[in-house]
Amino acid sequence: MASAITLAADAPTLSSANTGFMLICSALVMLMTPGLAFFYGGMVRVKSTLNMLMMSFISLGIVTILWVLYGFSLAFGTDSGSLIGWNSDWVGLSNIGLTELWDGYTIPVFVFLVFQLMFAVITPALISGALADRVKFSAWALFVALWATVVYFPVAHWVWGAGGWAFELGVIDFAGGTAVHINAGAAALGVILVIGKRVGFKKDPMRPHSLPLVMLGAGLLWFGWFGFNAGSWLGNDDGVGALMFVNTQVATAAAMLAWLIYEKIRHGAFTTLGAASGAVAGLVAITPAGGAVSPLGAIAVGAIAGFLCAMAVGLKYKFGYDDSLDVVGVHLVGGVLGSLLIGFFASGKGQSDVKGLFYGGGLDQFWKQCAGVFAVLAYSLIASAILAFLLDKTIGMRVPEDDEVAGIDQAEHAETAYDFSGAGGGARSTALPAPVPDTAKKVDA
Repeated sequence: MASAITLAADAPTLSSANTGFMLICSALVMLMTPGLAFFYGGMVRVKSTLNMLMMSFISLGIVTILWVLYGFSLAFGTDSGSLIGWNSDWVGLSNIGLTELWDGYTIPVFVFLVFQLMFAVITPALISGALADRVKFSAWALFVALWATVVYFPVAHWVWGAGGWAFELGVIDFAGGTAVHINAGAAALGVILVIGKRVGFKKDPMRPHSLPLVMLGAGLLWFGWFGFNAGSWLGNDDGVGALMFVNTQVATAAAMLAWLIYEKIRHGAFTTLGAASGAVAGLVAITPAGGAVSPLGAIAVGAIAGFLCAMAVGLKYKFGYDDSLDVVGVHLVGGVLGSLLIGFFASGKGQSDVKGLFYGGGLDQFWKQCAGVFAVLAYSLIASAILAFLLDKTIGMRVPEDDEVAGIDQAEHAETAYDFSGAGGGARSTALPAPVPDTAKKVDA
């Protein structure tokens, strides 16, 4: 009887504070997808702006519906063979109690599933930046649905689902270095190897059309990322979420400075695009590591990622793959670095007692991180390339060359991002009577 009383006392109860916190974090992560749309939308040429925005926004629609129908069950249901989950009671979310708690936590299942939904939404949206200017919108929408089903849901189970092989192995991924960023970056590489380069790649200037839009998007991403990272502890009763919040800010700052230093040394200028890209690289790198490292470790992770990601974005010109907006250079490389650096900088004082090499823990955790990193990278790269190949050979992935050159916005969406037809003096003269010159007034008098 005593043990039963003890178990009842120890059972988690609903925490309104943690529930409210997690709902706010979920909203912050949702905001990251429009932020990503602005970030990418400013980086493309004017004629592709709306298409870039829509490639992110459509993920909010498609993945949300799939998550309700079967995605949550596949990612977090009862494990099957360490590869996938399933729970028929979660299909359609109709058999989940309103106050039913998520496994071992103080928040409802509904709160956990909506938080994870926002991760599932933004991950395929990240891929879109590599495909700018040249992909049919209908083909992209179908790719998102297939990719989420075949790649994201299983990988999320590997990394975060109870029984998933990476979870059981002890791979540390606090908020998505493998499941989100390596997954999306490898997918981007797989798809662009199939669909090929933009018309004019390495010949025509393809500069960002709106750097203020890029900075706005980066700012929204940075803001939303606090929910993305700190919320992944599913509460803050023990301070780990607060540590992750601090490390998110610290690593992002370090990465931005490191990227700008590299730019100044390499190209002679500190650019706004570099500041925005460096910040995102830091956010990516600290995502898997922030719960395991100290703030000093976060500075190191951010600085290393900022410098090496700045170097990596130039690889597309050396190797000839057209990663339009540097998804591979920032998300794949940044995710790999952040995940592997846990094996060196884990302090043993955060989310677990695991220590990295620099804290006396040897290389055991590093090898575990390698297993998770390269398994996700290989699976996503190959599966994504196969999906893109099948779609390309059936419905076709690319728009016609004439539409690409003329502008994908008009061809795919029948709209343009900016309408200047009513701007300037002409608009004023049609709305107001023309002013009478002073000389004319004097003559009339």
